Amino acid sequence: MSIKKQFLKTKPVCKVSFKLSNEQVSGASKVNIAGDFNNWNETSDEMNTLKDGSFSLTLDLETGREYQFRYLLDGSTWINDEAADNYCPSGFGDSQNSVIVL
Repeated sequence: MSIKKQFLKTKPVCKVSFKLSNEQVSGASKVNIAGDFNNWNETSDEMNTLKDGSFSLTLDLETGREYQFRYLLDGSTWINDEAADNYCPSGFGDSQNSVIVL
């Protein structure tokens, strides 16, 4: 898992690139990112499948904020990002959300 941040000089925006290897998603055929930035919509931000079986997606996010998010594998399994800046309780049982700080 990796997260890369590219802060823009001309706008209060950061291009955030999320990437997951095929091993990290346990062979899932579809991965979505749900979080504060898309009102936890489970279908709006589908990651692109790469030739090596990994998944990636770049989002433009407003700087000066923290965003909670998780990955949804094949519409049924939630996972966190090991490269997240922080974690916080999700409010659902003992699960946590990944947090990215911009």
